[in-house]
Amino acid sequence: MGTSVDDPKAFDEPVNVRDSVFKDVGNDAEIGVNSASASEVDRVYRKLDRRIIPALWVLYFLCAAIRSNVGLALTMNFSTGDSLGQKLGLNGHQISTGLALFYVCYVIFDFPSNLIMSKLSPHVWLSRIVFCVGVVGACHAALNAAWNFYLIRVLLGIVIAGMWPGMSYYLTLFYPPNRTGKRIGYYFTAAQVSAAVVSLVSAGFQKMNGYGGLTGFEWMFMIYGIITVIDAILLLWWLPDRPYPPGESRKLRWYYNYLPRQVPAFSTERDQKIHYEEMKKVYHAPAWTVKDLGSVMIDWRLWPLTLMYFGVVGVGIGVQNYGTLIIKSTNPSLTPVEISLLFAPIWVCDLIAILIAMPLSDRFNGKRAYIFSFGCVLQIVGLSMTTFSTKSWTRYGGLLVVGFGLGPTTPNVMTWTNEIFARRHGEVGVAAATALVSGLGNLGSVTTTYALYTGWASDAVAGPRQFRKSNIVMMGILGMSIVSSIALKLLLHFFDGNKKEAEESVERVAVEQADPK
Repeated sequence: MGTSVDDPKAFDEPVNVRDSVFKDVGNDAEIGVNSASASEVDRVYRKLDRRIIPALWVLYFLCAAIRSNVGLALTMNFSTGDSLGQKLGLNGHQISTGLALFYVCYVIFDFPSNLIMSKLSPHVWLSRIVFCVGVVGACHAALNAAWNFYLIRVLLGIVIAGMWPGMSYYLTLFYPPNRTGKRIGYYFTAAQVSAAVVSLVSAGFQKMNGYGGLTGFEWMFMIYGIITVIDAILLLWWLPDRPYPPGESRKLRWYYNYLPRQVPAFSTERDQKIHYEEMKKVYHAPAWTVKDLGSVMIDWRLWPLTLMYFGVVGVGIGVQNYGTLIIKSTNPSLTPVEISLLFAPIWVCDLIAILIAMPLSDRFNGKRAYIFSFGCVLQIVGLSMTTFSTKSWTRYGGLLVVGFGLGPTTPNVMTWTNEIFARRHGEVGVAAATALVSGLGNLGSVTTTYALYTGWASDAVAGPRQFRKSNIVMMGILGMSIVSSIALKLLLHFFDGNKKEAEESVERVAVEQADPK
């Protein structure tokens, strides 16, 4: 029996070994996996699913909770003067500045974080991100002035940078492009469940207001922070490192002496070899250079994807951070607990849409642009209801439509990015492109958190059309995302159509040779 490819005590990643990743080892007869049936290959991926997807889901759930809890903290216990803004004496402009600082730092550090992850052990880097997010998140409980609110948001933006594109990159190490969309959608549901759950749980934290001298939002940040730190330690033990050829030996890195021994992803050597052979058909990981990185950065395909992400993430973060304020504007008589309870269904709708849209997106991967655009149109319809209706429940219903429209958008952009750049540039393409799309696209988050909602005095005027200008701007950037997706679809058809067909033909031949049935 060979050594497990997931055992960090057996393998590491010196530079001279990286060139051999997914290179032929031995002959097919010796490996004995060319006879693997489609059902056996699916079974291997289901084993990987049970190992990887729940871990990424919990990771994303906790980090998303800490990142977005600041929006809930703005309205928690405001009737007793104990909300985040009231305790720190923040005005609307200061709140917007603090929220925007987070995304500015996220944009700056997203790209280098993902590149570092591609050079080191990916599971260790993801664990590092989660650990730091937990520590900084818990520190929100110690805020007492505007300046340290700014500081803590800067630190959170720095340490969480690379999380979302890092998970997407990590997934491409274990799954071929045609299997990633559904799985990105699965763990992306954690953000929606997180938003819904923390909204409901925040009602309980508000009941803890005053216990131990802490406010409700301070209890919330501290408890989530502690749980996140514990999860970071467990990830070191549970998440597998990048896959390596069966039997490939490598020199230990020094930090493995201080890490828990990992649980193997596969219980049998045959499963390891089947997975290796499957990934070898579509995935190659030579050691990348600065020249390779430069070719990714000047690839024109990057920019339509960035504009697509700019619009949808801007709207998503805008609703996430200011949804409670919008709900409050629809009916000023709502209590803080009622607002928290009404906030949760928005993300339930988002969750349902993801579970429907992403399997369809994988099944009809040539239609990703249309599925994405349909989600954007739904968001525009929902924002129109929220903006122009004079009835409070219709305005609230518009937020539910926005939530449903968000589902097919963000995970689709990242899946499409993986698909395009893995085919053209390999591992460095995925690492760099996902980081750039996520990082630069998050300038949309800066727009919605700084320039909109609390940024315009006219939007602060109470009434049935409060936040009208901000909502109209969000509709405009969604229109830009739609145009970008259709333009990318057409450009790929004209520039990459023949090349893609040739590559897919090669892949089909490889699959038929592996499974002649």
